[in-house]
Amino acid sequence: MEVTSQPAAFGPQEFQTGLMSCCEDMSVCCCGLFCLPCMGCSIASDMNECCLCGLGMPMRSVYRTKYNIQGSMCSDFCIVYNCMPCAACQLKRDIEIRKRLGQF
Repeated sequence: MEVTSQPAAFGPQEFQTGLMSCCEDMSVCCCGLFCLPCMGCSIASDMNECCLCGLGMPMRSVYRTKYNIQGSMCSDFCIVYNCMPCAACQLKRDIEIRKRLGQF
C-alpha cells in the first residue's frame, strides 16, 4: 500500500479555552470541582494512559507537546501547583473541543 499523504503538523497555538473559563462547560467544571480523581481518570483514558497519570504537570506537558500548544514545563508546573482543578478542567475542555473538531 502506498502512502499518498503525510499527517499535517500543528502550527503553534494556544489552549482552546482559558484557564479560568469554567463556565464554558459546566459539566466539566462540576466534575473537576467535586470529583477531581474522576476527571484525572477521564483525561488519562482519553490519552490512552494509566488512570494515575491523568492529573499533574507531566500529562499537561505531553498534551501541549502533542498539539504544539505554547508554554513550558515550568509554566505547566506553576499552573498545576497553584490550581490543579482549573488546569484539569482546561485540559479536559480542550480534549472535548478537539474531539468535536476531529483533531483528537
